[in-house]
Order: sequence, then C-alpha cells, then structure tokens
Amino acid sequence: MQGADIAWILAAFSMVLLMFPGLAMLYGGMLNGRSVLNMMMMVMSSLGITAIVYVIVGHGLVMGNSVGSWGLIGNPFEFSFYQEFLHDNGKGGTLFAAFYILFAAISVALVSSGAAGRMRFDAWIVFAPLWVLLVYCPIAHWVFAPSDPAAGVVGGWMRNTLHLHDFAGGTAVHMNAGASGLALAMVLGRRATVEHRPHNLPLMLVGAGLIFMGWMGFNGGTAGGANFLAEYVVMTTLLALCGGIVAYYLLERFLRKNATLAGLATGSIAGMVGITPVADAVSPMAAIAVGMLAASAAYWAIDLKRKHKVDDSLDVFAVHGISGIVGALFVVFFGVASAPANHAGVFFGGSPDLIWREIVAIVCTLAYSFIATYALAWVMSKCFTLRLSEEEEKAGVDKTLHREVAYATT
Repeated sequence: MQGADIAWILAAFSMVLLMFPGLAMLYGGMLNGRSVLNMMMMVMSSLGITAIVYVIVGHGLVMGNSVGSWGLIGNPFEFSFYQEFLHDNGKGGTLFAAFYILFAAISVALVSSGAAGRMRFDAWIVFAPLWVLLVYCPIAHWVFAPSDPAAGVVGGWMRNTLHLHDFAGGTAVHMNAGASGLALAMVLGRRATVEHRPHNLPLMLVGAGLIFMGWMGFNGGTAGGANFLAEYVVMTTLLALCGGIVAYYLLERFLRKNATLAGLATGSIAGMVGITPVADAVSPMAAIAVGMLAASAAYWAIDLKRKHKVDDSLDVFAVHGISGIVGALFVVFFGVASAPANHAGVFFGGSPDLIWREIVAIVCTLAYSFIATYALAWVMSKCFTLRLSEEEEKAGVDKTLHREVAYATT
C-alpha cells in the first residue's frame, strides 16, 4: 500500500472518530436537558464496548471465511484478538481492521437513540455487545465479506451471490441501525415525558457539523486509498448533503410555514444517509437528487411517526432506515455506467433483475435486524429491568443514574 494511501486512510479514520462526539452532541441536543449526559454516555460507550467485542471475535464474524460456505456468518476465530495484524501485510490490513471497528461502533451508537431517556445504563452496557454479535456482525458479513475462490474463501451471500451494490454500508449500518433502533424503542415503550422540541439547538448544530466531517472520512475512506474514487465519493456526499438541506427547508417552509434549524440538520444527515450506498454509482446531479429524495422521505416518515404511539425518540428509523432504503433503490434505477462503479441502473441500460436483488437485500436486512433486536431486548426485559421508573425519568436520567447534570439549573 502506497504511503499516500495510508496517509489518506489515517486521515479518514481520524475524521470518522469525530462522528462519535458529533453524534453525542446531536442526540444530546435533541433531548431534554435532564437526559443529555446519559445520551452522550450511551453514544460514547458504544465505541469502547464495540472495540473490545470486535477485536476478540467480531472481525472474524464479519470478514472471516463463511462457516459452512453458506455466506451467513464468518469464522469467529479467524482474526481472534487481532493476532493477524501484528505485522504489515503490505495491503494496509491493520489500518482497515481498525477502520472496520468504527463502522460497527457507529452502528451501535445509532441504535442507542431508540433508548433515549428511559433505559438503564447498566442494561445498555449488556445490550450493546450482544447486539454487535447477534445483529450487526451477521448483516455486515452478508454485505462486506468478499469471496476469493482461488484461496477457497467464501464471503457473504448478499455481496457475492445476490451481487448487492452497497458502497459504504447503507444496509449493514443505516438500515440495520434504523430498524434496530425502532425495535428497541418498541420494547422499551414511550417515555414518561416526551418533548417535541430539542432543548439545545446550537449543540445540535455543532454535532451535525462534526458528523459532516466524519461522513467525508466514512465514505472517502471506503475508497481504499488516495485515488479518484475517494475524490468522487467525497464530492457526491457533499452534493447529497446540500440536496437534503434544501429539500427539508422547502418542505418545512411550504407545509409547516416555518423552516427550522433542527429540520436543516435532519435533512442534511438524511441526504448523506441516502448517498452512502450509491456514492460511487451516480452522477453529480443525481447525487443532489438522492439527497433531496432521502430528506423528503425522512420528513414524511417523521410526520407519520407523530400519528402513532411508537416513541422512536430521535427518528433513527426515519432518518437512517427510510433514507437508506431510498439510496439503495436509487442506484437500481439511476446508476450510470460513466460513474466510477460502472453500475448502470435500469433507466440507463442496466438489467431489470437489479430490482428484485436490491429489494431482497432491503427486506432481509430490515426483517433480520428488527426481529433479532426485538427478540434480544424482549428476552433481556424478562431477565432484568431495562428501563427506569416513571418517577426516575421525570426526575431526570442524568441526576438519577449518573449523579451529575449538564446544566446547573436542571
């Protein structure tokens, strides 16, 4: 691996790390002032918990040779304790192994939004590593693990049998986390007190800004080096972000009569979610369209949520699940062969069988992540108490669980 490639991946790695404090600030700002520290702790603890689990068995489950050659799960002992990465293999294996930890950890952090303001922190510390092993690792194996017939290696079924196109984790990260966050929220039930407005909009915007930077590293680093693909996906990610901002502004302005800062932050993130699976496969103008459609779909999903009783506290299913579906479907119809992926959509000469392949991937991802997460949380709820009492929630999660507050007046 060339020095320039290593330098870029190291930079991208550092940028992705900023997504954790960024997400903590975004989610913390969206909640009431009595729950902000607890939310930040859930997000930041996701990184520590995931790293330990992933190094011990996670990387083998995701990238290891498929057990039984079925393409369902990798060999958990293949990369145990990262012994494989003690020496330079000349291909940047050690660096990419570290990069994959962040993919897994940010997925867990997104799921935490479904527990905002009502889950016991000790219960979260148990839930998070189990979710990595039982939900994230299988789906990540399906999507990320390549086959190598010459070496007798069998990878994940979505990537190698279904031939799913997912550039940087629209299925394994965003749809997975979106459906899982929704399932966790359903098991926990509604919060005792639901605030419909963020308590700290400036904090939310700073968090979104750090996520912008991290996302450029997330998608740009997936290019694998300092190359034209990295240039291209950073550009399309930016364009989708901008399309999301504009679309959400227009929807709020004309349907609710007033645009909001919270809406602009939400639209920008939905746009980046939408472009993640297709950043290498669409034209620049199509990238703007992806962002606008993803943000519009998220707006619709959030509006629909208000009419139901499910307390998806921070809209993870709408912003990550629904927007991820939009991006996955977009490549089926609007991918262009002139883009780096050379993946033509149906409207540009691609094969119609792309439609059923992508739909199978979407349905299987959503179904598995929702059912497995719901089952995990339900079983845990029968073993010990998952959520706070109503009195503890009203008193404030920060004060009740952590004996500290974000603001002196709370």
